[in-house]
Amino acid sequence: MKFVSLLLASAAVFGGSNAFAQEAGYTPPKTSWGVPDLNGEWTNASLTGLQRDAGVTKTTVTEAEAQAIFIKNPYTVYQKQENKISKVDEESSKKLLSDKDSNLAYNRFWMDPGAGLMKVKGEYRTSYVIDPPSGKVPLQEGKTQGGRNFARSDYTGPETRPLQERCISWVKSGPIITSGMYNNNIQLVQTPTHLVLMAEMIHDVRVIPIFKTAAEAQASHGPKIIAKWSGDSVAWYEGNTLVVETVNPYYLDRSFITSNGKATERWTRWNAKEIFYEVTIEDPSIYTQTWKVEEMFRVAEAPMYEYACHESNYSLPGILAGARQLERDGRDEPVEVRGTLSGVIDTEAE
Repeated sequence: MKFVSLLLASAAVFGGSNAFAQEAGYTPPKTSWGVPDLNGEWTNASLTGLQRDAGVTKTTVTEAEAQAIFIKNPYTVYQKQENKISKVDEESSKKLLSDKDSNLAYNRFWMDPGAGLMKVKGEYRTSYVIDPPSGKVPLQEGKTQGGRNFARSDYTGPETRPLQERCISWVKSGPIITSGMYNNNIQLVQTPTHLVLMAEMIHDVRVIPIFKTAAEAQASHGPKIIAKWSGDSVAWYEGNTLVVETVNPYYLDRSFITSNGKATERWTRWNAKEIFYEVTIEDPSIYTQTWKVEEMFRVAEAPMYEYACHESNYSLPGILAGARQLERDGRDEPVEVRGTLSGVIDTEAE
């Protein structure tokens, strides 16, 4: 009987999604109205992506293995390339665009993706996805991921270009809050009735009402006919964890769920300088299984910066002008662009 009781106790400790939600010996601070204090500016900048890189087989790695992954990371490679002295002469200028690598058109100086793999509870992680164990998003064959598409969009017209390219919305406020090549800070502001989450990237903002119970919150979702940017989110507290449930994102949103899915985020202070962030994605219409993400947000070392971006930017007219020139030249076939930092899901988290 004692052995069975011990097993049950162990299951209670290790089995829950909120197991070990705080670092040993840490007591989370409370707001003046008595709930866990999440206020502040935080960052998840890291070279860990949403999904695991090809050839990496483990969720967690040693420090030496993390360093080996860091050396091979595209951001690290481009930094090394740009540290070389450029040879500027007529012959080298003729070869300037011959590699067709669009990533080299964006100086590494402007990028701020983080200095290494993300540490979650003291472990180096190779992907944000922890379940399935493959570290891959379990997308059904032939499906696109909510508003996200693994294939590159085409360049024939403005309607086919993603909203983030046009500086309309990047949806870096979640769910899931991914990291990218820059602007990885977020600001959390709590009131007794709401959580305000502002992302540094394009200053996307989520204003999430907080309810006393899960049942009250879940009954307060709006009508399905009214989809919302970043989805329809409601929140409640479970002990020291703030739980946010999101459904019904706007169809142009680059969301990880469709109107049939649900994302559940969990925010828990891990220690004085970190917040443990978990997300569970449920959407059987596009995924083969429920999948889960874990990240760690750290206290930001710098304040939130203004993200100066405007609709259309310079890229859209440039892309369209280039496409029209290709048509005039009789070369309107799709152009394959080599590189790993543009247009794929993992490099926005990536």
